[in-house]
Amino acid sequence: MKRFMVWTVVVLCFALGASATEFSKQATNNAPQLIQEGPQKQWCPICGMKLPMFYKTNHAVKLTDGTKKQYCSIRCLAVDYPAIKERLGQMLVVAVDTDTLIDVHEAVYVLGSKAPGTMSMVSKYGFSTKAAAKAFQAEHGGELSDFEGAFAAANASLEKDVEMTTNKKKNMMYPKGKKLYEVKCQEIDPMHYNTISELKADIGGKNLCQDLKGEGELQPVALYLWEVKRLEHTHVAQIDVPENAKCPVCGMFVAKYPKWAAMLKDEAHTHYFDGVKDMMKFIFEPQKYAHEPMQNPAIKVTDYYTLEALDGREAFYVVGSSKYGPMGHELIPFRTKTQAEGFLKDHQGKQVVRFDEITLALVKTLD
Repeated sequence: MKRFMVWTVVVLCFALGASATEFSKQATNNAPQLIQEGPQKQWCPICGMKLPMFYKTNHAVKLTDGTKKQYCSIRCLAVDYPAIKERLGQMLVVAVDTDTLIDVHEAVYVLGSKAPGTMSMVSKYGFSTKAAAKAFQAEHGGELSDFEGAFAAANASLEKDVEMTTNKKKNMMYPKGKKLYEVKCQEIDPMHYNTISELKADIGGKNLCQDLKGEGELQPVALYLWEVKRLEHTHVAQIDVPENAKCPVCGMFVAKYPKWAAMLKDEAHTHYFDGVKDMMKFIFEPQKYAHEPMQNPAIKVTDYYTLEALDGREAFYVVGSSKYGPMGHELIPFRTKTQAEGFLKDHQGKQVVRFDEITLALVKTLD
């Protein structure tokens, strides 16, 4: 009897394992569509996961400034949404039945099926037709929805999903990444990167680590650097932006963009901006934004690499690079001329200027 029970458990485990692997998130027939550009195109810019491995839950956006971003999941799109919503052109999802990217508003979603989710406990898959969605639903369960319903569900569970993935990383990925980094990698400063996907592209493309065994070791190293090592910079004095502070030029909440924050302060007023470009617009034309000129204000800007609050009059600014701020092209601040020139070379900048060389005409070329 005991032998029979053991054999039954083995058979059940095998059957469950087989059914769990029946559905693959990788592209079925076609090569996956990756619309991002550059060496980092194959990784999610939010979590760093390899896009082809989770292709059937991929979402993507085309922004009005020409930027294209692709995410492993609707969860990572939801994380990035506050930073990109002002520049949204089109949102896309991979249709499970065709392996192609389609407009999210044309897709039919199946929510909460037995097929596993990506970065979320509740799965969300898009399909090109209602018939295809119903066929999937018949096999895997779940409920039909449109994009608005799927995105609302993603936002509703976002806090719990982030907590779930963070706990897993703390227990497994961070310790593994730390060990691999200390044994196999040269010193890497994660503050030099704008996204985790750029960091991963450099680790692999520039051989910053030796003998990493594929994505299974690359991802833990990148996560450790991006989500643990970067915290070493939090002791740096940053611009302390109130949560409800709005940029007087564009109206955006500045606290959402600490990497780009700038500040003007005199005896009567303090104003916060979501980038140096908007701050300079305010300095040159305060009446345009219903304010009087400020009297010799203190000027603070945020160093691109360290997030340190710099004296705006002493900083060096890169103009016209390939890196975008919340409002598109920016004047990007650095503490030293060497850092600014290195950034300009790496990111196709046009020139390095000092504060007193910034003119209204120059600012207007960035719009």
